[in-house]
Amino acid sequence: MSERWIVWLSTNPVATWLIRHVASPLDPLIFKATNGRFTSLGPPAMPMLTLTAIGRRSGEPRSVQLACVEHVGDPLVVASAMGQERHPAWRYNLETNPEVQVQMRGERFAARAELLSDAEKQAVWDDVRRAIPQLNVYEKRTDRNIRVFRLRRARA
Repeated sequence: MSERWIVWLSTNPVATWLIRHVASPLDPLIFKATNGRFTSLGPPAMPMLTLTAIGRRSGEPRSVQLACVEHVGDPLVVASAMGQERHPAWRYNLETNPEVQVQMRGERFAARAELLSDAEKQAVWDDVRRAIPQLNVYEKRTDRNIRVFRLRRARA
């Protein structure tokens, strides 16, 4: 898929609704079952991962499919919520319990989520926006500080 198509798909209001309500519940299941080779839209067009965290209220595992950016050996994930006014629920789950499970293509590992400071975020933000171009649209949709998390692999 072309970058232009991906940006349109993930920023168009109708497509955004379909992604949030149809693809979001299915993609973690498909991604895990295919060892990271497929999502509901076919092969991922950018680096993706399934993040499984413990729900801060339910105490149950919650999985979400996210685009990611590799940075100094660890994936970074962005709590953009497609530019909605509220932060995504998974952000609060990570802040409450940062011990997570990560599924990337061909790899599963335990990790600890670390919220980047504003200075750390600023240092990587241009690279993140280049890797996930729809963030340029999401930033315009909201005034909130979109947070970035590093998923540091747990040592064996």
